[in-house]
Amino acid sequence: HPQSKHQLWPPFLPSCHLSEIRVMLLGARGSGKSSAGNTILGQGGSFEVRRRTVQWMVGAGDVAGRQVTVVDTPGWWMNYFSQDSPVFDRHYTLSPVSLCSPGPHALLLMVRVDRSFTGTYRRAVQEHLELITDAVWAHIIVLFNFGDWLGDTTIEQHIESEGEALQWLVEKCGNRYHVLNNRSNSGFQVTELMRKIEELMSFNSSSYCKIEGGILQEKRREEQKRAGERLTRRQKQRETARSLLGELNQSLSKWELYCPSELRIMLLSGRNTGRSSAGNTILGRGTLK
Repeated sequence: HPQSKHQLWPPFLPSCHLSEIRVMLLGARGSGKSSAGNTILGQGGSFEVRRRTVQWMVGAGDVAGRQVTVVDTPGWWMNYFSQDSPVFDRHYTLSPVSLCSPGPHALLLMVRVDRSFTGTYRRAVQEHLELITDAVWAHIIVLFNFGDWLGDTTIEQHIESEGEALQWLVEKCGNRYHVLNNRSNSGFQVTELMRKIEELMSFNSSSYCKIEGGILQEKRREEQKRAGERLTRRQKQRETARSLLGELNQSLSKWELYCPSELRIMLLSGRNTGRSSAGNTILGRGTLK
């Protein structure tokens, strides 16, 4: 296969052997974080994979001669931007940092190779990751999950074929990536991942990912400010509507206020957002197919 520009990493640096490795799994819901955690820990993995992770989970074990701690986090909605994600999820995405104190050696960003990586998802990933720390990109390794789906296609070919969104992400992470096949019993893929984490530490001069509380507090204050402004705008809209309705009632005091006998509405949104359920609620006993 022709060489790709994405084969530049890992750098030719002497890797430091770590006796302890702390990693945090990040990604969208359904990206396979829990499965990846079990694959990394091997027999020591005990993450629940049949239900959605709603709070942080911690697993630990001996992996390739290293004591490895894996923190699994709740995922964000794949196509939701950070301001649209529930506060619960954003809070619990950040809380696990204290569980691998003083900080994770690497942040493993889960990306499924069996799903298209769109520009909208790219923006969602960027906004959620930058909630953690401004220096987050220096500590990320893109972990391509469900590697068995690739077949004979190399990961470099996959990155090129997906287009600009995925290429941007890989390059933003310094061309650091690894493929994980959760159906494989081979320990080589996990040993290779440990080696890449050690090389990442060498590249960062043995600096782990530090979460500064001041940054998080500032971001939360900004979110609270925007939420307050949104509430104020909504209240002004309601006051304006009441005022207009009052003027309309006065102007039609000699006439009966027009009330249409028929209303037609259209429900619009993306897939799986509950349009049919909302229609059923509006219609009461009526049902939508």
